[in-house]
Amino acid sequence: MAKETASTVLSVEGREVQITHPDKLYFSAQVRISKLDLVRYYLSVAQGALAGIRDRPIVLKRFVNGAEAEAFYQKRAPSQRTPWLRTVTLAFPSGRTTEEIVVDDAPGLAWIVNLGCIELHPHPVRSSDLDHPDELRIDLDPVPGVSWADVRRVALEVKGLLEELGLRGWPKTSGSRGMHVNVRIEPRWTFAEVRRAAVAFSRAVERRAPSLASSKWWKEERHGVFLDYNQNAKDRTMCSAYSVRPLPDARVSAPLHWHEVPDCDPADFTIFTIPERFAKIGDPHAGMDAEPGSLEELLELADKDEAAGLGDAPWPPHFRKTEAEAPRVAPSRAKSAVKKPRVKMPLIVVANSPDKSAALAGLERWKSKHVQIAGLLAADDVLVDSMRGRSSTWTRIRVNLRHVPEAQRPPQETPDPDDDPTREWREWRKKKATKED
Repeated sequence: MAKETASTVLSVEGREVQITHPDKLYFSAQVRISKLDLVRYYLSVAQGALAGIRDRPIVLKRFVNGAEAEAFYQKRAPSQRTPWLRTVTLAFPSGRTTEEIVVDDAPGLAWIVNLGCIELHPHPVRSSDLDHPDELRIDLDPVPGVSWADVRRVALEVKGLLEELGLRGWPKTSGSRGMHVNVRIEPRWTFAEVRRAAVAFSRAVERRAPSLASSKWWKEERHGVFLDYNQNAKDRTMCSAYSVRPLPDARVSAPLHWHEVPDCDPADFTIFTIPERFAKIGDPHAGMDAEPGSLEELLELADKDEAAGLGDAPWPPHFRKTEAEAPRVAPSRAKSAVKKPRVKMPLIVVANSPDKSAALAGLERWKSKHVQIAGLLAADDVLVDSMRGRSSTWTRIRVNLRHVPEAQRPPQETPDPDDDPTREWREWRKKKATKED
């Protein structure tokens, strides 16, 4: 076995960037990509990648053991960092503050990739104004079983509505199953106002395409393609353009021209194909900063929704509850003013894992074991939940057996795999609460 090179030094725009363990494989399941390969990919598309992150604080999502291992989020800038990288201090909804890295150039880009940042996760603000986003982010997230064709159809509905509102959207594949549409806006509105505009936009798209699109936060109410308005809440980030995603084929979140959307295939955009595409056609999003738009019409739409009885939509669980927000509880668990039997969904957990691909493999094993049951499930009966721990994410997969006759429903078995990284912490909290009682 060849000995791994300890480090190599790259000269990037006149600065030296040390790449530690350059031969370390970051992808190996389907393609073989080393850390140095990943750095060189980002440098080959640096002009485009930097357009999405330059002058923005960035969360470091670090895959220190490669794409097939668990990642963790690091908001705080590393104490040991090169002196030419700058930071800004961000305040979060919890009241905490932290210094985050700001990347302005190709050397800085190479430096964070060396830390294991396969993906790039910038905040939607510039370093000069951390309280007013300059980007409305539209995240099209299909529920399990929804076709890519439907995602593209919803993206075109998004385009149409944006144009009616006098806004321009810039589409890209998410690099996974969905699409993102970014809208450059004037930095005049707070995070709460931008999120309110996103809620109104999501509801409007749902009204335009009710069979395809959903603005419902609770998974049990969703169908088709979910427009995740909460990606615009403060402290939320999405992977930016040209980000490599931790999938077996090393797909990339690829910027597109709108004329490409109807026929695009996300599998066409990988770490191997994007550099040639970039060299040939340039960056489809190159003009984004030149066209900032206004949210005034969207906020007027939000006012109309509110007047019609549509209050605030649910926030993520760690945010403080707002006065206008509906009860922050799934509808199936909500208390009703009219006494009626509570309908409990027959949910079973089939997989828990920090590795999403391992959890999905566990789902396939469960389907193989219960072939007849799997054939009775609707597309939205499989719930793939991205769970957040204190510094990392993990995947929980549940199956709703509502369409399975009660006598045929399999019992809850030990999930396969069953690696819930928060279990130990939750058991500790439970024991602590019992002692205090």
